[in-house]
Amino acid sequence: MKNFKHIIMVITMTFLMLSGMFYTPAMAKTYKMTSAAGHPPIFLWVTLTRDFFIPEVDKRLAAAGGKDKIIWNQAYGGTIAKLGGVLEAVEEGIVDLGFVGTIFEAPKMPLHNVSYMTPFGTSDIFKIVDIMAELQENIPAVANEWTKYNQVYLGGVGLDTYGLLTKFPVNTVDDIKGHKIAAPGPSANWIKGTGAVAVAANLNTYYNGIKTGVFEGALTFMTAGAAIKVYEVAPNICMVNFGAQFAGGLSVNKDVFDSFPPYMQKIFREVGAQYSVKLAQAQTDKAKGAMETMKKAGANIKYLSDKERTRWAGKLPEVPMNWAASMEKKGLPGKKVLKGFLDGLRKRGVVLVREWDK
Repeated sequence: MKNFKHIIMVITMTFLMLSGMFYTPAMAKTYKMTSAAGHPPIFLWVTLTRDFFIPEVDKRLAAAGGKDKIIWNQAYGGTIAKLGGVLEAVEEGIVDLGFVGTIFEAPKMPLHNVSYMTPFGTSDIFKIVDIMAELQENIPAVANEWTKYNQVYLGGVGLDTYGLLTKFPVNTVDDIKGHKIAAPGPSANWIKGTGAVAVAANLNTYYNGIKTGVFEGALTFMTAGAAIKVYEVAPNICMVNFGAQFAGGLSVNKDVFDSFPPYMQKIFREVGAQYSVKLAQAQTDKAKGAMETMKKAGANIKYLSDKERTRWAGKLPEVPMNWAASMEKKGLPGKKVLKGFLDGLRKRGVVLVREWDK
């Protein structure tokens, strides 16, 4: 019996010694992560996720000693999560990192659509992204639109200013009366009161929708119009300059993020902030090239005058104030968000075509 106890003790001590040889408190870990987007990589927010965010995170992990690493699975173009489905996919952990298009999540993330509720703002993408970052920092309800869906916001996406691509020429706001125009989500408000008919659609359907006559034009930003070659079926471009817009952001599943060591969380946040800046610059640069591309392809380009923009804005109903009031009825600080957004524009020197809150 004594010998048996001795043997057990030796085995136990040997096990503990061996465990100590192979275990350290900060063991290296390999994470398997899936990145997804409803749009294909021809769009910059997806391209920069693939070509900047992911490689930069990997680079910084390696520079930090390489004790942790990520094996990425990248699924874009709706292969795992379709447009309007990425928020839920990240929330449920179907994907770990995703571009969430807030314009397609208006029922769940209404406060993030404030820029779409205030047309004729600024064409400066940097200003829009900065203002939205301020709102998230200063108004808890805005930030909560990410956290309540179990995700951590990493970086914002701003789009270049919107205009119209149509089958017919548009020189004044009166020219769209009676025509069917594809308008995604809340941007449909921009043609209320003009006599045009808004048709719900998205970038993936514009080309064929116009080609087959489902609608006669699309309300979109020019980098998209060039990327998906809408000008081939709608060669008349009217640069209305509805303003640059906040369209969404890159987010990571909160459970996944919480599983990261602190240094790794810091890397994700820092690279996310860089992603926002790089995307704003890339989108700005590409917008200039997009106009040249479409012009060379034979598109007819018209720039709406300030006087006509003012006329157009004057035809619209009280969209921003109505939106703010509807948010208040839902218990959300719509008026505070609207004021914060408009004050953010004014603070940055933007002269509004229409003082939406006065």
